[in-house]
Amino acid sequence: MIPRDVPSYGDWSLSVTYTLVFVLLVFCFYRPRTGHDWQAFGAFAVFLAALFAEMFGFPLTIYLLAGFGSPTSPSIQLLPHEIGQLLGMMFDWRANPPFGLFQLASTVLILGGFVLLAAAWSTLHKAHQRRELARTGVYARVRHPEYAAFMLVMTGFLLQWPTLLTLVMFPLLVVFYVRRARGEEREALERFGEPYRHYLAVTPAFIARITMPAVWA
Repeated sequence: MIPRDVPSYGDWSLSVTYTLVFVLLVFCFYRPRTGHDWQAFGAFAVFLAALFAEMFGFPLTIYLLAGFGSPTSPSIQLLPHEIGQLLGMMFDWRANPPFGLFQLASTVLILGGFVLLAAAWSTLHKAHQRRELARTGVYARVRHPEYAAFMLVMTGFLLQWPTLLTLVMFPLLVVFYVRRARGEEREALERFGEPYRHYLAVTPAFIARITMPAVWA
């Protein structure tokens, strides 16, 4: 816990640092190539910027929920920083929020998202080198693992540090990624024809089935 005489918020340098670190991590794992890739990457970067702006800069959500009279109210600065972990504070009252259920679930989802993103890029890169359809590895389980990874990471951050802005952004970004995925599928159908049509029929878009035949092994 941050000492009460140390401001909990207003550290914009930390906000920028965290944003840059995570954006760089996503860039290294995602490696955007096309204009569509850059759009998907940029949308995710905006989500991260909004998240860390509230996490370390100005806690707009806490300010609105608490009903403080002034954005410069010293009461905001003296609140413990972990109060921003709203779900942990509301439901994990017997546990220290950093080690509570929501924090642990958040960590699993975020790490899982980055692992999935890295695995997807590796498979897709090899397929592009061979000028083939990516349908092995994680692509044998879901058609759009990279977008699924973005959704996992965003869900993880929402469990850890929900804010009004990111809660509004989340469904909009999900719709954006779904529409992008549908557009990519149309392009792939034109390029690969019947093999991709069969791939569409047997492979889920974002959520893998528990059991699936190894069609593409």
